[in-house]
Amino acid sequence: MTEGSGPIRVLVVDDSATVRGHIVDILSADPTFTVVGEATDGRQAIEACERLRPDVMTMDMMLPVLSGLAATEYIMAYCPTPIVVVSSAENRGEVFRTYDAIAAGAVDVLEKPTASTPPEEWANKLAFVLRVASRIRVVTHLRKRLPAALPSVRAAPASEIRVVCVGASTGGPGAVRRLLLDLPGGFPVPVILVLHIGEPFDATLADWLDAQTAHRVGFATHGQSLFDAGPRVIMAPAGRHLRVASGKLYLDDGPERHSCRPSVDVLFESIAKEMGVNTAGVLLTGMGRDGANGLLEIRKAGGYTIAQDEASSVVYGMPRAAVELGAAKSVLPLDLIGGALARVVRGARE
Repeated sequence: MTEGSGPIRVLVVDDSATVRGHIVDILSADPTFTVVGEATDGRQAIEACERLRPDVMTMDMMLPVLSGLAATEYIMAYCPTPIVVVSSAENRGEVFRTYDAIAAGAVDVLEKPTASTPPEEWANKLAFVLRVASRIRVVTHLRKRLPAALPSVRAAPASEIRVVCVGASTGGPGAVRRLLLDLPGGFPVPVILVLHIGEPFDATLADWLDAQTAHRVGFATHGQSLFDAGPRVIMAPAGRHLRVASGKLYLDDGPERHSCRPSVDVLFESIAKEMGVNTAGVLLTGMGRDGANGLLEIRKAGGYTIAQDEASSVVYGMPRAAVELGAAKSVLPLDLIGGALARVVRGARE
């Protein structure tokens, strides 16, 4: 239940009566939820959201009349509500639209159950994701919101930046897309990403980021040189930690950190030891505190560190933890982070 306000009020949107009924049955059996309405197309979803004002809603992408993506864009502009996309991962086009919806403000994605999905496991996952999403303070995605006075970026580090590492969780796909769009084409150093996103969506996320930005995006491979001629934006695959040692990338199945694998801390701590002052570390939106300790290690080693600010974060958890530890040299709105990285990399090279 939400804090002192009764059950979490959910609006369920899907054109499939089977899927819709399955979600409603799961939520109706849980006293922490109440289903306040159902919608079968995007226009109904908008009308129901404006009328019912739910705490959270599920959203299918493949809807008649008005697509789930178009409905999400409208809702986030005019009736901001936490939206969890419930999507099939089998259709590449649908998954791309799912990430477009996240970029538009949807807070999370959950794969639709298949015949092989354990029913209880999926029900528990649905309930968990909706509970978390209902607590997120969403903002209106109608236009860019820049602060009245732009914060200054502190002087560029004296040492040459040779690698940028980035960690993110809830809201991460959209935040990483924004950051990469703001980095100039031909960015001279590799960018290593750890995002908390499970299979099978991780594979398509790399393709989506590659298609959306001017940068080649691909997955890390075990033993790969950090400075080879492959993709310059390198992602950790789902379910595997990514470390840097002796100029190479290594993947492993070690214990989870902060209930996460891959863990941002694992990457950041290894790169602090390996690259030290030649590192720029960035911690973006996300729940929990994964990455905060690692960002502190980068700063202790003399690297340049940035945390996303609260106003632009979908969830101000990981960046907050970093700020409270004193790990962030700069705290910036998302729209300024890419430019800040470009300046510190260029400034250290001039």
